[in-house]
Amino acid sequence: MKRRFVPSIPTCLMLVGTGLLMLQVEISSAVATKAKDPGVRPGPAAAGGQIAGLTQREGEYFTVGQDDFNESEGVGDGLGPRMNLDSCLGCHAQPAGGGSSPAVNPQVAFATQDGARDTVPPFLSANGPVREARFIRNADGTPDGGVHAIFTNTGRLGAATCGLTQPDWATQLAANNISYRIPTPVFGAGLIEQIPDSAILASRAANASAKANLGINGRPNFLLAGRAISGQTNRNGNDGTLARFGWKAQNKSLLLFAGEAYNVEMGITNELFQTERDEDPACQDATSPNSITNVEGATPTDIMSSIEKFALFMRFLAPPTPSADTPGGQPSIDRGRTAFANVGCAFCHTPSFQTGNSTITALRNQPVNLFSDLLIHDMGTGLQDGVSQGAAGPREFRTAPLWGLGQRIFFLHDGRTPDLVEAIRAHASWKSEANLVIARFLALGEDQKQDLLNFLRSL
Repeated sequence: MKRRFVPSIPTCLMLVGTGLLMLQVEISSAVATKAKDPGVRPGPAAAGGQIAGLTQREGEYFTVGQDDFNESEGVGDGLGPRMNLDSCLGCHAQPAGGGSSPAVNPQVAFATQDGARDTVPPFLSANGPVREARFIRNADGTPDGGVHAIFTNTGRLGAATCGLTQPDWATQLAANNISYRIPTPVFGAGLIEQIPDSAILASRAANASAKANLGINGRPNFLLAGRAISGQTNRNGNDGTLARFGWKAQNKSLLLFAGEAYNVEMGITNELFQTERDEDPACQDATSPNSITNVEGATPTDIMSSIEKFALFMRFLAPPTPSADTPGGQPSIDRGRTAFANVGCAFCHTPSFQTGNSTITALRNQPVNLFSDLLIHDMGTGLQDGVSQGAAGPREFRTAPLWGLGQRIFFLHDGRTPDLVEAIRAHASWKSEANLVIARFLALGEDQKQDLLNFLRSL
């Protein structure tokens, strides 16, 4: 074993097996730093409107989808019988509809809304992030990974016969068996949906030597299937293409993303997921499936199911608009952008893609300045959540798009911190692909770090 120390950055270089070089970066909370997270960028929301170039009819569908996205659901609409909240907007409110977790967590009030008799579990707080909870293991030790809904319809208006109880949070917390997720922003999601698979794979192949030297080995989340139709083993079992939405890039399309969220987060069955997640007969207070195509609808939008409306809203939602001079001024932001690339952050947080052909003119051959390669990466033991989805393992996560970060409150998959510096440091832990990049960041001068932080908060 050979050790070396970079000033104020303890590292441990170890030769393992046949010469595999691995770096564990230990970051002490006692390390003093002058550079600070500038915080949530002030001013009006730089996102939330429709993408430029939509036709009048497309704009009308955006508005209809937005209204449905913002609407709160009740028991009569199919809410529950187990759920995490009653609206899409409740989870995706910061800094505007379609964003991320708001400053005041609506789940706290929802626990007793409309007569409900739920309690607020200890991992939720009024000023903390909206969260869903996944159990890592089943009682017999086998992998679980599924969402265990936090709330029930017990006592809630319109659910007089329902008597469900919440999960045994105390036991699961004592066993360290819960993994948390916070909402991912959906700004610019239609542009992400239209990035060709070939562009993502070409980006992965670019700068291969430099990435290898830094230990970066991202890969697409192809859903593993025993009978892969593409002839490639790690391919999406449905159609052979790349998945790209969600914390582990587990969902292929916005329609699938919408259908899953409607059923998992609100308990509302739909055309993609037609059976209840909890089939207690005393708690079925609405027709199942709850939201499907209404062939008797008087207008085209009346015919559409809610998840189709949600998908169109997300597809037509504009990407965030970055600031040219806030925080820190334009020179600082420009220097920070350069440092971001030089340190190596841009190898995973790829600054830009371009969409391919699309039936929607506003989405056709457009730049997508998302700052993500849409690949999954091994983020080490410090960020591992113990959950596998598709081909993504317990330590792997999709590179989070950074556009809109300037007005985001909570960071990382579980929302563990509102501090951007802490979020960056958390990328470094045993076996993380980001270790050498984070070591480079920590080796920057404090002024350079501040420029980089200003750049991130300008996005």
